[in-house]
Amino acid sequence: MNPELIEKITRSIVEKLEKQSSFEQNSPTDERQSSVAFWAHTSNANTKVTNGPLAEVVEEESAKELIKFPNIQEDKSASLPESKMPIQQEENIEPKQQVPGIKNPVNQEELDTLIQKTPARIGIGRAGLRPRTETWLKFRYDHAAAVDAVYGNVNDDLLKRLNLFKVNTQVTDKEVYIRRPDYGRKLSDEAKKCIQERCTKSPTVQIIVSDGLSSKAIEENVEDVYLSLQQSLKSAGLDVGVPFYIEKGRVAVMDDIGELLTPKVVVLLIGERPGLISAESLSAYLCYEPKKGMIEAERMVVSNIHKGGIPPVEAGAYLGTLVQKILKYEASGVSLVQKEQ
Repeated sequence: MNPELIEKITRSIVEKLEKQSSFEQNSPTDERQSSVAFWAHTSNANTKVTNGPLAEVVEEESAKELIKFPNIQEDKSASLPESKMPIQQEENIEPKQQVPGIKNPVNQEELDTLIQKTPARIGIGRAGLRPRTETWLKFRYDHAAAVDAVYGNVNDDLLKRLNLFKVNTQVTDKEVYIRRPDYGRKLSDEAKKCIQERCTKSPTVQIIVSDGLSSKAIEENVEDVYLSLQQSLKSAGLDVGVPFYIEKGRVAVMDDIGELLTPKVVVLLIGERPGLISAESLSAYLCYEPKKGMIEAERMVVSNIHKGGIPPVEAGAYLGTLVQKILKYEASGVSLVQKEQ
């Protein structure tokens, strides 16, 4: 997304709303309304904010500019000339809680309780038959972030930092990847040859990484999860094979890995399908001795790994414990549950 284009459009919208608000000076102000706070799609950035005449520009290390819109009725100073606007110094801010957009709800207490329990879009209100402007802009932003996560690519610098070499599936481009999931479940012939040459055979644990449906999930979370998992496995004294990265992979690609390297346990760190709440959620799939024809019930997954769900470092440590349990019972998925009982 182009931050400058967004700012230009939203400034014009805010100016129109400002003119309309001058005719509503006698109407009561809803104290529960607040400025629009976009969901932060980066987890490792230091978030700062600078106040301006019509918007607050949020600056992060990984995202240069994101725009935050003020509520016109609350911000009376928005109508002042820019030269008279009080400029605040940059300060650290925390993500704001969702606030209800419904005026005078039947049960305010129950609505507040529901909003506190979920980041989903509930109680957002409406303007006539349509969503409110700030709600619609927030929706468009989250949708764009989800699209970027699907069509984006993982930075090569991250792969070099983690010492992961790259291989491909039978997918040729993103459109094929989306339309033909079966191609993402199979390694290319070149990938098979590369893996056989560079990886050790029959390790106890084989770690693989794939962008899946969210390259953003890999960039934001995989380093913390991977390093924490490695430390957990090392502390347990487990043999770990040479890890690598599979571009445009699906979950079942771990079956091909099982056939090639015959590990005891395969751990696949893969980007989840992005939603309108988070576009950077990571999943970890584990399987005991995967092979072709394995059914989904024989796999197990730890999902929702991101800053708003399971913390990445904590997830990595937990995965190490889960690997030990799989090795102890020599099973995964439903079979592991049955053996534990």
